[in-house]
Amino acid sequence: MTVIEYKCPSCGSNQVFDSETGKLTCQGCGRTDDVENAPDPLKNTVFEENEGHEYHCTSCGAVIMTEAETTATSCSFCGSPVVLGDRLTGKLAPALVIPFSVSKEEAMKAFRKWCRNGRLTPNGFMTADRVKSITGMYVPFWLYDLHNHIEVQARGTKVRMYTRGGYRYTETSHYDIYREIQLQYAKVPIDAAEKMNDELMDKLEPYPYEQLKSFKTPYLAGFIAEKYSYNDEQLFPRAKEKISDYIDAYIKSTIPGYATVNYTNKQIQTSSSKRDYALLPVWVLHYDYNKLEYTFAMNGQTGKVVGKPPISKAKVSAWFGGLFCGTFLAMKLLSWIVGGVL
Repeated sequence: MTVIEYKCPSCGSNQVFDSETGKLTCQGCGRTDDVENAPDPLKNTVFEENEGHEYHCTSCGAVIMTEAETTATSCSFCGSPVVLGDRLTGKLAPALVIPFSVSKEEAMKAFRKWCRNGRLTPNGFMTADRVKSITGMYVPFWLYDLHNHIEVQARGTKVRMYTRGGYRYTETSHYDIYREIQLQYAKVPIDAAEKMNDELMDKLEPYPYEQLKSFKTPYLAGFIAEKYSYNDEQLFPRAKEKISDYIDAYIKSTIPGYATVNYTNKQIQTSSSKRDYALLPVWVLHYDYNKLEYTFAMNGQTGKVVGKPPISKAKVSAWFGGLFCGTFLAMKLLSWIVGGVL
């Protein structure tokens, strides 16, 4: 089992990945080093898969206890950031990574702003002073390139209304419709961590794929990272399901101008030309309020915040009351105007 730490060549202190500079930064003397130039202990190294959960910190020698899915963490005794190398090689080696660009301080500031914008949340919740924990985590995703061969048969109608000789006619024409479509979708993301909420992860999209980089272990230094719980074959059905609504919308866009369209046959054959294992940056925040814990997530590149905050019943009632009063007054005013005109 291999525990990787990045030590400063100048003073020997721990180096972590700095989201602001995009470099390895020493926590002691402040020295920075390019990630591309950092040593890669995993290069040309092959490990046997090991399900053991016990690792030893190379700084203090303490035992590092982790869950089976963890690939990067920190020593609970001395705080040194560590990367678990044997969990990042072979079939477990990520191909791509989007590094964090939002710092912990920026994430907290954005969350507080997001809380204040919640018009229906309780006043006490908006103070954002009950943060239990905030963790920078690289979440495992599979990115699918999907090719779709689509054949559609349908019956359509067009309606024409006209007047002739004092009579009004309605003419309905019937059509056989056939469409053969090729659709390509690139980098469809599906989160592969069992512990992560799928709905929450979906709402964090989109990620800026122009920021994708070839995976290197220094990006993980100072963050938590997980390995995938499900492989690409297991999640392929979910990838197909995720694009189904987009396919239906595109098919509909190719059949304009009809009054009605009834599908008689629809065949969609989806294949995957490429599947990349990638780590994407997520800030996970746990928040205590009124004896309940709420979980929020933030896109570590764009700063987008998602989650379900508590709703104030009093504010909801007041909002609906105001809406009702506003509608009632508008209708009353309209009746007065109409009555005056008539």
